[in-house]
Formats: sequence, structure tokens, C-alpha cells
Amino acid sequence: MLNLKKFFPFVLILGLLPALLNAQAPQLSREELEHRKKELQREIDEANEALKTTKRSTKESLSQLRALRDKITLRTRLINNINEEINFINGDINSAYRDIKTLEKDLDTLKSQYAQLVVYAYKNRSTYDMLNFIFSAETFNDAIKRYQYLKQYRDYRRRQADNILETRVLLSKKIESLQEQKEKRSGTLKVEQEQRSILEVDKKEKDKVLTNLKGREKELLADINKNKKDAQRVQSAIQAVIRREIEIARRQAEEEAAAKRKAAADEKRKRDEAAKKAAALAAANAAAAANAAKNNTNNAVAENKPDPKPVDPPPAPKPPAPEPEKPVRTENVLEATPEALALSESFESNRGKLPWPVTSGHIIGHFGRQQHAVIERITVENDGVIIGTSRGAAVRAIFQGEVRTVAVIPGGGSLVIIRHGQYFTNYARLQSVSVRTGDRVSTGQLIGTAGTNELENLGEVELQIYRGVQKQNPEFWIRKK
Repeated sequence: MLNLKKFFPFVLILGLLPALLNAQAPQLSREELEHRKKELQREIDEANEALKTTKRSTKESLSQLRALRDKITLRTRLINNINEEINFINGDINSAYRDIKTLEKDLDTLKSQYAQLVVYAYKNRSTYDMLNFIFSAETFNDAIKRYQYLKQYRDYRRRQADNILETRVLLSKKIESLQEQKEKRSGTLKVEQEQRSILEVDKKEKDKVLTNLKGREKELLADINKNKKDAQRVQSAIQAVIRREIEIARRQAEEEAAAKRKAAADEKRKRDEAAKKAAALAAANAAAAANAAKNNTNNAVAENKPDPKPVDPPPAPKPPAPEPEKPVRTENVLEATPEALALSESFESNRGKLPWPVTSGHIIGHFGRQQHAVIERITVENDGVIIGTSRGAAVRAIFQGEVRTVAVIPGGGSLVIIRHGQYFTNYARLQSVSVRTGDRVSTGQLIGTAGTNELENLGEVELQIYRGVQKQNPEFWIRKK
């Protein structure tokens, strides 16, 4: 009798392949990486345009140095971004190598097993042996099982052949993918080397500009002192306007409070007079009621009638339910009216979401104390942010409010101050103004044009934000680019 247990398939290897075959780096991370790469390239292009504009000047300027430093910073970040991309590709290549080794091993195993099956089938190719195996069964059910057994065996051989073919196809695709990843890595490495070469050129140009600027230290110091005096004049004007606004609001609040006190006193006097009249009337009514009661008592005694039953007073009304308490807000004279309070709260709710005052621009002077770009021992103090833009660029209000002052500051250009409840936005260094004191403006409304910095050959506007008399960092309030 044929003993198929000896020759039955060894271990079935199905088409279940490692999950790494199609594994990739997280798609979201790659998308973020590509998005960051595009954003960096866009910012580099903007820095190049800014540099071209400043190079039109006959001599080096701080804007050139600033644009070159921005380019170097952005290009360094771009190179780091490319290196992260290369790391992803290296991970794909290593994964592909592991998958190829696994597939090759699986293919060898499948081939070996299939060869043994072919040899066995050749040795037992006689139809007599198969029939003898079936008909030697003791029962009919046993014969059916043996027939199914042989049928499964033939199916297994066919599946083994299919697995070999599928594994070969997968191996071929994986090898092709590996080659593509190698070519992609080669191209990315080439781009990385090109960026490094450009970075070295930018660094050399930056060093040259910096050296030339250091040779003009006296001129730069004079410009620093001039800007400092101009900023002081602008700051004095702004502080004077804010103090005036606070004083006006304080007087209005006092007048309103006095009017309320007078109205309350008049109301109290009226209530007292009404109370006196009511008391007199009540006393007269009480005397009349007492006389009537006395007469009724005498009549009741005379007629032997019982006294009338006292009438119960009506139930007292229930007190109204207390209203939920609102969060306490620090009292501020600039928020004395409901309109001013609503405007302040709306301004606060837009922190970090306010638009820029210009359509296209970048910050060339950050808020607070900053080290000078050329003279390291010197620091400059900015009361807001200085935004570089194109000459004559449109300047717009970053939030709705009321124009409280339009003024011309010697050395500081035109100044527009807009009030938003207890907040003030100040637009300095303007070339022209298109609003007047008392105008109500909406968010994004045109208020003027940017001034021109002849020394740096670009347009600029300074944005300041105040909460009362306290300076705020505008970079925390406007949108991030």
C-alpha cells in the first residue's frame, strides 16, 4: 500500500510575505517634509528678490547684510531638510535590501520543495499505484477520503508553482524599486551638494558686505543715533495721545458717575417725599379705620354679634433665582462703555490671527532690544516691529477701530494711531496718509503708504501695539508667515 504520509507536502509556505515589502515612511511626515521644502524655497526666493532690490544702491547696506543672513539661515534649513529626505530614502533602501534577501530565501525554499514534489511525482507516476491506494481502503468512506487527499496534494503542487512565479515577480519589482531609490538618493545628494556650494558663496558674500560695513562704522553710528532720536519723537507723540485718551475717558467716566449720583439723589429725594406722603395718608387711613372699628365694636356689643374674623395676608412672592456670575474683568477707564469693552475683547480674541499691515513684506527689525547687525557692542531698542516692503506699498489697518491721531513726526514720517477699546495700533514711518482723526476704519482698510528708507533702498513701516500704556510685541498678535 502506498504510504503518502511519507511523501505528503512538507511545510506549506503561502503567499504571506513580510509586511515590509510595501512599507514606506509615514506618508504624513513625507508630505510635511516636502511642504517645508517648498516653503523654504519660496522664502529663499523672496530673500533673493529683497537682495536684488537692495543691491540697486551704490553701496552696501544693512538690508543687504540682513537679506544675505536670511538666505544663509534659510538655505541651511533647506540643506537639513534635504538630509532628512535622504535619511528617508536610506531607510527605504535598507528595507528593500532586507525584503530582497527574504524573498530570495523564500524562493530558494519554494524551489527546493517543488523539486522534491516533482521527483516524488515522477517516481510514483503509475496510475496503478494511485488506484491501488484508493481501492485498498477498507471502507467506502475511507476511499473517498484517500481520493480527496490525492486531490489536495495535486492542488498543493499547483499552488507551489504559483507561489514560485509570484515570488519571482515580487522579487523583480523589489529590485526595480531598489534601483529607483538609489537613483533618487543620487539625485538628492547632488541637490544637497549644489545647495552647499551656493551656501558657501552666500557666506563669502555676507563676509564681504560685513567687512565693508564695518569700515563705515562712523556713518552707521550716526544713523543709529538719528533713528534713536526719531524713535523717541514718535514714542513721545504716541504716549501723549494715549495719556490724552485715558484722561478723556477718565473725565467722561467721572461725568457719567456724577450724573448717575445726581440722578440717584433726585430719585431718592422723590422716593422720600413719596414715602412721607404715603406715611401721612396711611396714618389718616389708620385713624379712620380705628374709628370705624370702634363703632363696629359698639354696634356688635349692642346687637350681640360676633367679631369679624381676621383676613390672612396674601403669601409673600418668591425671590427670583440668582443669575450666574460673569468672570470679573479688571476695571479700565478705556473700557467704560459697552462698545469699547466689546472692541477690546474682540481684539484680544484675535491674538495671533491679525493680518499684516502690508500685503508683501518681512520683519527687518524685531521688537525690544536687539544687537546691531554690524557693530556688536551696540544694541538698538525697537518699540514695535519694522517691516520691510516695496516702496510706496499700501498700508492697511490690522483691526477695526477709530482713528485717534494723524500726525507728521520730523524724521519719523507720518503717524496714524487707531484705538480698539483699551488697545492702540500705531503705524509709523508712513509716506502718505488716507484717513483723518475721528474716522472709523474696518479691518484691512487702506490708511496710507509705506515710507522709503533711502539708505537701505526699500520701503518700510513700523507697527506698534499698546495695551493702555504698556507696549506689546506685535509678533505675538499678527499671523505667522
